[in-house]
Amino acid sequence: MDNTFLTKVNDTYEFNFSKDDILDKDILKISDDSFHLIKDNTSFNIKLVEKNFFDKSYTLKVNSNTYKVKISDSLDMLINELGLESGKAHLDNDIKAPMPGLILEINVSNGEEVKEGQPLLVLEAMKMENTITSPKDGVIKYVGVTKGLSVAKNELLIEFE
Repeated sequence: MDNTFLTKVNDTYEFNFSKDDILDKDILKISDDSFHLIKDNTSFNIKLVEKNFFDKSYTLKVNSNTYKVKISDSLDMLINELGLESGKAHLDNDIKAPMPGLILEINVSNGEEVKEGQPLLVLEAMKMENTITSPKDGVIKYVGVTKGLSVAKNELLIEFE
């Protein structure tokens, strides 16, 4: 796979670029979500307003204009070219432990409505705290762990309705 990307802006305009194209630009990172770009002697202030890593979509504010951007890598483009489903992978209703660890915090309860990206619990593994977030909007059917419980890899943590 090469380092080619297809960017769709506001579901209207499409641009192809490579990793080298990005590295060749005069971009300065100001903070975690702010950047400064100079292109053709023109200055651009860029702010990352919203991000969704699951579907590779972002909302950017460039100077005073807001843009919705969706990025596809070479694998996404190949899947689309073959006519296969290129949307989100099927999301199970179960959240399982990605590794063995200790439950430090539980942020949800049975019957609670949650949004995609919302923190569900904190799992300590290999001396690091890992926040497990919701992969989708939904309602919690069952929380299968308690604070202080040791869990094994692939053990059921939370189930969605």
